[in-house]
Amino acid sequence: MAAVDIDVPVEIEPQIRNPDDLEREAEGFKEQGNAFYSKKDYSEAFNYYTKAIDACPKNASYYGNRAATLMMLCRFREALEDSQQAVRLDDSFMKGHLREGKCHLSLGNAMAASRCFQKVLELEPSNREAQQEEKNAVTLLEYERSAEFSFEKRDFRKVVYCMDRALALASTCHRFKILKAECLALLGRYPEAQSVASDILRMDSTNADALYVRGLCLYYEDCIDKAVQFFVQALRMAPDHEKARIACRNAKALKAKKEEGNQAFKNNNFEAAYHLYTDALMIDPNNIKTNAKLYCNRATAGAKLKKFNQAIEDCTSAIKLDDTYIKAYLRRAQCYMDTEQYEEAVRDYEKVYQTEKTSDHKHLLKTAQLELKKSKRKDYYKVLGVGKNATEDEIKKAYRKRALLHHPDRHSAATPEVQKEEEKKFKEVGEAFTVLSDPKKKVRYDNGHDLDDDGCFDGRDFDANNIFRAFFGGHGGGFSFDSNQDSGPGNFFFQFG
Repeated sequence: MAAVDIDVPVEIEPQIRNPDDLEREAEGFKEQGNAFYSKKDYSEAFNYYTKAIDACPKNASYYGNRAATLMMLCRFREALEDSQQAVRLDDSFMKGHLREGKCHLSLGNAMAASRCFQKVLELEPSNREAQQEEKNAVTLLEYERSAEFSFEKRDFRKVVYCMDRALALASTCHRFKILKAECLALLGRYPEAQSVASDILRMDSTNADALYVRGLCLYYEDCIDKAVQFFVQALRMAPDHEKARIACRNAKALKAKKEEGNQAFKNNNFEAAYHLYTDALMIDPNNIKTNAKLYCNRATAGAKLKKFNQAIEDCTSAIKLDDTYIKAYLRRAQCYMDTEQYEEAVRDYEKVYQTEKTSDHKHLLKTAQLELKKSKRKDYYKVLGVGKNATEDEIKKAYRKRALLHHPDRHSAATPEVQKEEEKKFKEVGEAFTVLSDPKKKVRYDNGHDLDDDGCFDGRDFDANNIFRAFFGGHGGGFSFDSNQDSGPGNFFFQFG
């Protein structure tokens, strides 16, 4: 048999390098790193410091230099790890402690930062940089505690103020950014809150706090379905996230209760709708936009139930929450019209028309202005005690009743003051009947025209007695009033001649 050549791999023993050579090589990498650092080419500096560490991993200064480079690249978490490794290798490495403290401070860990700066001052009591940074750590802790107290008091503006000051010292602290964003959302400054949360998510797409804030903004902007998606995602990242859990529960409950109310309203079950909207308003007082809509919805249901005063109050509540909510102004104006509060109705319709100059809004404003003008005249319908849709017969019957009730002869035995008042009412009744019994005058009166200016009615030539005699067909002797003291008040008789 022919021999077969077989290639057998030969193991090459790793070359053991001289420690002195490694140290020289590491120093060479460090010097190159220093050169790039001086040129502010921090990425290349990072690469060479890493090579130095690989060559000589027990040298504290190499970790310290790479930490300084990472800090310039705003990679503070990685810089913190290198600083901590540096001081583990050499506890007397003052720059290592100083850099660790600065990283803690930038990340918002004020107490840890303070401990590092105190260590520096133990090693070098006159170190001015450590003294100043220690003061910054104390200031940061004060802002943090003030923000926590203000949040409990629901003073969200104060929290934002404190977090702005804190972030000037701890620029990369996600915790401070999230708290600021949450408070911005609670203040209704949604675009600012969204911007802060989005910046964090660009760096860390799994940040549960940022996902929660994004959901909170959507929730408060009445985009409940999208909000729930973000809350669910936040809970996937952090199942114990209490705020996301509560917000998710509230969002689902609010949506369900609002939809129940809407369905009841569509089914003309206005009483049920009213109570369902009331229940929905109890779920989350912080949800300004949704609650404004719920108040307006409840006002609409209330108006259907003739609860006009409550409806006006609900519309006012909606406007306080959202002063740009046109629908609430329109609903309140209609309730003012229904309760004959025309000046208030005109004011609301003017606000609407200034905001949205549509033909419909202009018509509503004109109608309210006309009703206001009409309300300032004598209300002849009220004088006769009839509705505005009264028929001709109803107007005649009302005149008959009121004219006999206020006729001067019936009150001849009364005091002069009463006689004067009844005579005035008798004239008003005649005046009202003159207008409302004449089709042309009635139309012009109903349309808001001034009858005196149009020449259709001249109060100076008006004689209530003539109207009375013409109505009853007499000439002064065809009727009489019984003034017998034994007969009760209001007893009288009349006869036609």
